[in-house]
Amino acid sequence: MIKFGTGGWRAIIADEFTKANLRLLTAGLCSLMTKEGHAGEEICVGYDRRFLSKESAHWIAEVLAGSGFRVRMVNRSSPTPLIMYVVKTAGMPYGMMVTASHNPAVYNGVKVFTAGGRDADLTVTAKIEAEIAGLDAAQIPSIDYDEALRQGLIREENPTNDYIDSILSLVDIDAIKKARLKIALDPMYGVGQTSLRTILMTCRCDLEVIHDRHDTLFGGKLPAPNASTLGMLSHVVTDRACDLGIATDGDADRLGVIDERGDFVHPNTLLVLLYYYLVKYRGWSGPCVRNNSTTHLLDRVAEGLGQHCYEVPVGFKHISAKMKETDAIIGGESSGGLAVQGHISGKDGIYAAALLTEMLAVTGKSISALYREITDAYGELFYREADFSMTPARKSELQKKLFEEKCVPELAGVVRINREDGVKLYFEDGSWVICRFSGTEPLLRMAAEAASGAQAEGYIAAWRDLLQL
Repeated sequence: MIKFGTGGWRAIIADEFTKANLRLLTAGLCSLMTKEGHAGEEICVGYDRRFLSKESAHWIAEVLAGSGFRVRMVNRSSPTPLIMYVVKTAGMPYGMMVTASHNPAVYNGVKVFTAGGRDADLTVTAKIEAEIAGLDAAQIPSIDYDEALRQGLIREENPTNDYIDSILSLVDIDAIKKARLKIALDPMYGVGQTSLRTILMTCRCDLEVIHDRHDTLFGGKLPAPNASTLGMLSHVVTDRACDLGIATDGDADRLGVIDERGDFVHPNTLLVLLYYYLVKYRGWSGPCVRNNSTTHLLDRVAEGLGQHCYEVPVGFKHISAKMKETDAIIGGESSGGLAVQGHISGKDGIYAAALLTEMLAVTGKSISALYREITDAYGELFYREADFSMTPARKSELQKKLFEEKCVPELAGVVRINREDGVKLYFEDGSWVICRFSGTEPLLRMAAEAASGAQAEGYIAAWRDLLQL
């Protein structure tokens, strides 16, 4: 029952997300770590604000302690990137975070991190699944949490200050102070509020904060910072004359932005803006990485700046691995996650927000003005996307059609088809369209990009007609 997707293991609470399955998952990881020679080492465990997250983290810690591992428990709800930071800086072999990220409130899950604070890749998660398959649920060792705490097998701490200081050391605090920016902040009832508020106030930004209380139902909305969920943040930006609106998802590894006009800034645009800023204004040099559903404008900008852009499958583990392989300075995805060289290897919405704030301060330009600077130089592309709910039977039917029968819509100008992750068609004019199953939710996702919105929408319509959606 425990199958890792592109962003860890996620399941519906009281269905597959149960104490029994958490114990199995943890025991599987313990077995793998022991085989890899990590017996007795210290492992960091953290949790977000979701229902049962704290309790789940304690159940995980009990199995780790019972299996002979030492546990460093972050003793307050925390951002996912903070746990990755601890794994990296403490030299730990693994770390675990209880979160379902931006999924609906009925979900919870676990993300596993490997040495260096990286998302566990497919090889590692497959090994964990294999270990789980050989376990007897009745034979999983564990020690009561409070008893393990008394014995020193579990150590509670709050490393938030170290994490915040690490981010402040990477941005131009003086430039941000001088800019006197006014920023609206929406942590979406998640775990990003403490770190973001502290960082921005240290930089003397004037803050307007909404949705910062603890609500396991996330205000009845999806805790994903997108155009449909950030309406209130947009109103705050325009009503209070803010320079910028910042939102983070449930576990604060993804970023959403509202510009000075109150318009939602697509994550594609953010990735392009930050890469352009790092190379053009900071003077950095190096390639960039994106997944196969993210804008190709990034490729144009990279080429125009004498650099290269690499494409990988969806899943931040692929972006992290490619960044390490190519020494890339930034990597990101169209869903709002990005990583920057010199920080942790995974996505971090809090650091991205701090860097975006620095970008406005240093350039002295608004987000819309800076993006016009880019499109004036490299042209503009129009991105469209669509999601479709899938039942297991419907998914199986469409998988057969896509990957066994290899059906694709009849469209002119196709020069290449890539089936590495879904089915992506590349056209001779530089446009593209992709159809793929989500690795975290029961959805079929489509995305397309072209010289006009109508052209991109036409590509998606062709796929819809073919698959009868």
